[in-house]
Amino acid sequence: MRIVSTPAAPAAIGPYSQGIVAGGMLFTAGQIPLDPTTMELVQGDVGVQTARVFANLKAVLTAAGTSIDRVVKATVFLADMADFPAMNAVYEREFGDHRPARSTVAVKTLPKSARVEIDLVALV
Repeated sequence: MRIVSTPAAPAAIGPYSQGIVAGGMLFTAGQIPLDPTTMELVQGDVGVQTARVFANLKAVLTAAGTSIDRVVKATVFLADMADFPAMNAVYEREFGDHRPARSTVAVKTLPKSARVEIDLVALV
């Protein structure tokens, strides 16, 4: 196993790694919309927050030596399923024609009261 860590994504706020490479796959930790320089939640609607989450995820993907077009699975956690259309619009823009498998679930709360959290599994 190889630990993935980059200052271009938020530092872990608990006892976990930003990502782990094992068996030719990257498993990211869930990313919430934290600005990596301030460690503060970005202000704005779920679209703005989802864009920040993708910026964080792309930083971890890059640090692991892979990219968004090698993602095989995404898991999306939403604080409110009513946010699905706005999150999905950003998600579609970020992935383009690439269509990894995905699960989307509503949860009661997310860390730091974020509206969205996403984790990824990608080929390395």
